Amino acid sequence: MTLAPLRYDPPAEPRLVIIHEDRDMVVLNKPSGLLSVPGRTPDLFDSALSRVRELHPGAQAVHRLDLGTSGVLVVATRRKAEAELRRQFQERLTGKVYLARVRGVMRDDEGWVDLPLVCDWPNRPRQMVCHDTGKAALTHYLVLERSQETTLVLLRPRTGRSHQLRVHMASLGHPIAGDNLYGGEVPGEPSRLMLHASQLGLFHPYSGEWTVFHAPCDFAPHVLPARLDPPDDHQ
Repeated sequence: MTLAPLRYDPPAEPRLVIIHEDRDMVVLNKPSGLLSVPGRTPDLFDSALSRVRELHPGAQAVHRLDLGTSGVLVVATRRKAEAELRRQFQERLTGKVYLARVRGVMRDDEGWVDLPLVCDWPNRPRQMVCHDTGKAALTHYLVLERSQETTLVLLRPRTGRSHQLRVHMASLGHPIAGDNLYGGEVPGEPSRLMLHASQLGLFHPYSGEWTVFHAPCDFAPHVLPARLDPPDDHQ
């Protein structure tokens, strides 16, 4: 499989949509089409991180969202905060809620996808299901709305594998609308990937308090935030 070269044309305005800002971190509503961190070549420099560094030169990324995914993105602005936030993401001490519009009408109201994932190396950055060498990946889905051609779902990933939600939904036969990587080119598809990081819960790196951030979803603005509790096994 040959992937088309990336044509990078990030949205210019608004420059940053800041949800929260303190001495330890900046929380953004990242738009679809903007990289989380700079790419390897000068033409891919513009990103959420490079824009935050215009305000906080020492800012560091602690997690990422795919280019096409919009929503809550946290950037650390101090070294101690960076280390603590990275630890939380690595140890699965954060909570995540996504909204997605998928192709087709899903039959079940909710369920789990438990399929291990590994990089499809010849076709990277694609990921694929592999029961032999894949890393565990678990996603819960809940149907919010059904229409004639699509379904709006709430997704709660329990792991943070690359492209996890995109591969898992495609594995059910319901790829996320606008996903030409796992769903193929479809006439009349939306111009963006219909995946949005709606909520992110974490323990504040300074106070230790469980804090939930929410970014309204442009393709489902009527959906209210869900309950997002801290993980049961947090230290």
